[in-house]
Amino acid sequence: METLLNVPQGGFQLQRLPYRKNEKLKAWDAADEYLLNHVYEQVDLTEESHVLILNDKFGALVCGLHAFNPVAITDSWLSQQATRSNIASNNLSGEDVILKNSLDWPKQTFDLVLIKIPKTLALLEDQIIRLQAVITENTIIIAAGMIKAMSANVWKLLEKYLGQTKPSLAKKKARLIFVETNTSLQKSIKSPYPVYYQLEHTEYKICNHANVFSRDSLDIGTRFLLQHLPSNKQTRKIVDLGCGNGIVGLMLAEANPTSHLYFVDESYMAIASAKESFSDAFPEIKADFYVADGLTNFEAETVDLIVCNPPFHQQNTVGNQIAISMFKQSYRVLKKGGELRVIGNRHLGYHIDLRRIFGNCIEVAANKKFVIWKVIK
Repeated sequence: METLLNVPQGGFQLQRLPYRKNEKLKAWDAADEYLLNHVYEQVDLTEESHVLILNDKFGALVCGLHAFNPVAITDSWLSQQATRSNIASNNLSGEDVILKNSLDWPKQTFDLVLIKIPKTLALLEDQIIRLQAVITENTIIIAAGMIKAMSANVWKLLEKYLGQTKPSLAKKKARLIFVETNTSLQKSIKSPYPVYYQLEHTEYKICNHANVFSRDSLDIGTRFLLQHLPSNKQTRKIVDLGCGNGIVGLMLAEANPTSHLYFVDESYMAIASAKESFSDAFPEIKADFYVADGLTNFEAETVDLIVCNPPFHQQNTVGNQIAISMFKQSYRVLKKGGELRVIGNRHLGYHIDLRRIFGNCIEVAANKKFVIWKVIK
């Protein structure tokens, strides 16, 4: 796949994370190109300009605007690491580029704000509410995305919190949204996030930040998985891989009270949610929480049990690349005799990859929509 992004700001060699041989997807999209072309042609930036970029997937916008030392905010650890990698591979100075996560916002105000529309509308709403504190009536705000990902609710959120919007013409199935900043809309708005609910049949209060899957109630896949969690008094180290709000790890801790729990996710908001949920449920128990690319920070053959509900999309891209990466990492990290338990939609066919990697695969339970598999190293 083509890896060179050619825009007026220059040519940039860009790669996605996680790395895959024979990658078929670009590390940018037409909306990135559209934004960079528009900024070059229509926005008057100087060395003193303050630029904020939200949801840059793999660093295309940061690399294109690196000369203005932008601040970039994302909820994705992988996106942040890809940005660092692409800055370095293009021999750009990253010293003055500031990368922040979705819960750690700057205090300064900005002259230009570029928003790539995220997959989750709740994340967009949370970001727009936070954005009100760092813009002025002179701030230029431009949102961008592929047309298929820009529902009417995107316009509604922008207009509710920021001001009137005007769409651009479509180019290569991408569109820009220009916002007429209206600071009179800036009220003392309390963000609705995080939201909380009580986990059914328990007294546990579950924390859910804006970018967490199934924020308002227990999803049907996790409900099914909770009915088939392993319990073994000999299990010492357990990982909730791709933990989301941490419900699975929380219930594993209840079923395995002598085990040490590790919560891993590449979303900063997911880990913040899991940490609060677990701390509230078990204030006397210590667990570890990692924002990371799966199990890359774990030593080989150190874990007894991994439970995983893999995501089958990366931002707006659907595929099994993340799941396969998790399975391979699990094989490396599990002790001999250790178990990986996985739930997935029937159509995803995870058992094929699990059997190829582990050499075995047993169906634990199934219903019309989901299958739970276990493999032993």
